Amino acid sequence: MATIQIREATQQLVKRQNWAAREPGVIVVFAIVFIVASGLIGLQVSRWISRYKEKQAAKHSTV
Repeated sequence: MATIQIREATQQLVKRQNWAAREPGVIVVFAIVFIVASGLIGLQVSRWISRYKEKQAAKHSTV
């Protein structure tokens, strides 16, 4: 019985079409959103690092 269920499940998986191939526009939008989000996160991290370095430089220059 279990092998029949596994075989049916496997056949259902094989029959499925590639969703990404049918909807290329959505994938492009996901890629653009990912690139923009990565850029914004990188910009924010860069700002945090530069502020930290400025604070460290100010702390060491007054001593």
